[in-house]
This record gives sequence, C-alpha cells and structure tokens, in this order.
Amino acid sequence: MPQDPKLTSQIAILGAGDVGATVAYSLIMNPVAGDILLVDPKETMRDAQIQDLSDATFHGNTSTRVRAGTHKEAGQCDIVVITAGAKQKKGESRTDLIGRNKAILESAISDMKPFGKDTVLLLVANPVDVLTYFAREFSGLPDHQVIGSGTFLDSARLRGILASKSEVAASSIDAYVLGEHGESQFVAWSLVSIGGVPLDQALASSTTIDHKAIANETKNKAANIIENKGVTNYGIGAIAASICKSVLFDQRNIRPISFYQEDLDVCLSVPAVLGRKGIVRKMPMPLNDKEQKQLKDSAKELRKIIEA
Repeated sequence: MPQDPKLTSQIAILGAGDVGATVAYSLIMNPVAGDILLVDPKETMRDAQIQDLSDATFHGNTSTRVRAGTHKEAGQCDIVVITAGAKQKKGESRTDLIGRNKAILESAISDMKPFGKDTVLLLVANPVDVLTYFAREFSGLPDHQVIGSGTFLDSARLRGILASKSEVAASSIDAYVLGEHGESQFVAWSLVSIGGVPLDQALASSTTIDHKAIANETKNKAANIIENKGVTNYGIGAIAASICKSVLFDQRNIRPISFYQEDLDVCLSVPAVLGRKGIVRKMPMPLNDKEQKQLKDSAKELRKIIEA
C-alpha cells in the first residue's frame, strides 16, 4: 500500500525571510510534506524561524517537521522552493537587480547539484520569469521540472476583483492573467467566464466592467501592498503551497504558471496541468488576435531582459 505523500515527501525552501517563512507556514497549516527544510546562510535568523514555525506544528494532527538543511540536502528533496534573492535598492535598475539575483541563483543551484531525478524547482523570487529561464539552464533538469509561480497570484487577485464586482464566489470564476509576471502581463478577457458562461453574458444588466481599470488594479496590487507594509508574503505563500500540493499529490490542477515556451524561447505564464513531474502538459488557449499579440509582445520584452 503506497505511503501518504504527507509522511514521505520533503520540501526545501531556499531563503528564510518573510516569503520563505510564510511558504513554510502555509505548508504546515495545510500539511503537504513530512519534512520542510529551511536553507539560508543567515543561520541565526533561519534557526529562529525554525523554532517559531515548529511551534505551529503542534496545533493539531500535523506530522510535519521543520528543520535546517544544507544546499546538498535540498537538491535531493521532492520540491525546492527558491525564494532567496536580493531586493531592489534605491537607484538600482531592474537589469541590475536581475544581475545580482542571477548570480545568487547560479551559486545556489551549483551548491545543490546533483539534483534528485524527480526534483521539481519552484521559483518564487523576482523577476520570476527571467530567473525561471536561467534556473532551467543552470540546473540541467528537464524543462517540465522547472517552474515559476508566474501569474498564478495575479490571476487569483483578478478573480477576487471580479467576484466583488459580479457578486458571486471567486471559486465560480475562471479568469487568467497571462504572460510576464510584471509590466507586460495581460488579462485574457476572451477566456473569462462565470459558471461556464462568458463574462459579458453572465453579468447582471446593471453591472459594467472596465477592463482596463481592472487589469491595472490587478497589476498594481502588489506595488500598493509593498508601499504600505514593505513586502507581499501571505498571498504568494498560499500560492506556492498550493503549487507544491498540486505537484506532490499529482492533482492535475490547471494553473497559470511560468515555464519554458519553446516557440517563444522564454519562460512565461500560460495555463498548464500540474502533476508529480511538474508540467504535465500545456493547455491549448483559444486567444483572440489581440491577446495572441499581447502574449508575443510579452515574450519579446522578456527576451530583451534576458539578452541584456
């Protein structure tokens, strides 16, 4: 009889800061793995997070253990969640930030090699699409085993906004933000539906939707949160834990996450089926002509950043 993945699986989290610790907490509250390893060169802070998180494991019947781990141990885990990265400094360009985070990523991946045969890398650090692209190069893992959180959180935010305006539960809404997790992202309005009914037909006659305003609100939500509290951690923590569960339990959920698009030569977000091997398959998208162009334009922007 196969063992419960919750008892046998191991998830490593690189980076024990706000985001890494919140991912770990989300994994404890909705038990997914038997072992959670925190890996961070700041050992005092890492150990304090482990002590605090360990207290959370005593709340119920969870069998999750939180402990310190090395990069070598992380490389043998079922999933490695990479949250480690530098924050943008005042006066620093996005390209400068990418350069520093690329160096951090390359060093971390080098220290984790060789990876386990079925290890899945989940990139959460920003800029997530560019780092996902380089992670597949540095790791040597199959493309389907290297994924980024991408626009999954943006799509969840979009569903929340639409749920409020249409006065239905967010779980009844299908809506995707696609492309880059960043400036060139876009809402695939042609795919939005409520209870399987196209958006415009499902709304009450008195309800109007301003597509541009909602897309901007979705894109700028993170910046507004960061401006007021300094970091976004709860949303991405829950999203990362959800991705881990989809993978470890082979749930075959459809999620808009970042992975390598061979025809575009970048990593960006489109809906995909998630399972134990990472990306099971890419979902076909009947985008209209405008949205097809937006996807290609988003890929071009990402190629510029990669080549820079």
